[in-house]
Amino acid sequence: MRLALLLAATFSLAASMAAASGFPVTVKSCNRDVTFEAAPKRAVSQDINLTEMMLALGLTGNMAGYSGISGWYKMDAALKERLGSLPELAPQRPTKEVLLAADADFLFAGWNYGLKVGGELTPDTLLPLGIKVYELTESCIHIMKKDKSSMDDMYNDILNIGRIFGVEEKAAALVDGYKREIAAATATVAGAGEAPKVFVYDSGEEKPFTAGRFAMPTALIEAAGGRNIMEDVETSWTEVGWEPVIERNPDIVLIVDYGAVSAAEKIDFMRRNPAFKDIPAVKNNRFVILPYAQATPGPRNIEAVKALATAFHPKSN
Repeated sequence: MRLALLLAATFSLAASMAAASGFPVTVKSCNRDVTFEAAPKRAVSQDINLTEMMLALGLTGNMAGYSGISGWYKMDAALKERLGSLPELAPQRPTKEVLLAADADFLFAGWNYGLKVGGELTPDTLLPLGIKVYELTESCIHIMKKDKSSMDDMYNDILNIGRIFGVEEKAAALVDGYKREIAAATATVAGAGEAPKVFVYDSGEEKPFTAGRFAMPTALIEAAGGRNIMEDVETSWTEVGWEPVIERNPDIVLIVDYGAVSAAEKIDFMRRNPAFKDIPAVKNNRFVILPYAQATPGPRNIEAVKALATAFHPKSN
């Protein structure tokens, strides 16, 4: 009888502690509801932008490591210092074996940001291994219908990661601050005139890889008072032909800077190709460079909107 009472008291205390900490919590990850009984203790983030969301929330103490940065030439000295002793588990994409070796209990990734439809790493393949997954909102278009990309995609991820790790108030404060900064940046271009037509050039020479309707640059460009010429392409990041780029006559080319081919080399390719000589962006030398971490969903989107607003409407800034 005394043992039963002791056990009951223990369970009651555990339940009270869980309730006091805000757990369990359930968040929407793409088209799934994912429940967490407690904050993950051995989390892994995939790619620089997702890793920076974790850093912005001060979650390195809950992480086993990160993945997908150095192999894509995305590491800089400032980020390396912020990561400290946290290990990079894989330079590009982790495998099941890598995650198991790290004793991971959580993966923050996205479709085509480490996860692949029908591939080795999906929420369904990792759940039996005790690894829960939260999917980057921008990437959900690969498995479900969603609205056009917006700043709310990034805000949603920050808030959900905050809930998952029990730092909801910190996440809310971050998002509120981001919203104020964006409001201030967009106010400077309100009524600034016609929105410039912008082409996002990620990579590729034979065919360019670019941002469509559901990729983050569409939201960044619109917030800064511009218009993505590929906004009608019903996907996120994708390959297109050069013909529609030339036909749509962009005023500005936004270069995504990462990888083995530098931003300067991408610009030089467009300048010396006679097919592009009549494009206004090339004729007027209107190229804007964003690092990969600014062009994909994450804390650096705020810097991106400010930089784009200045480039698109210099007379308003």
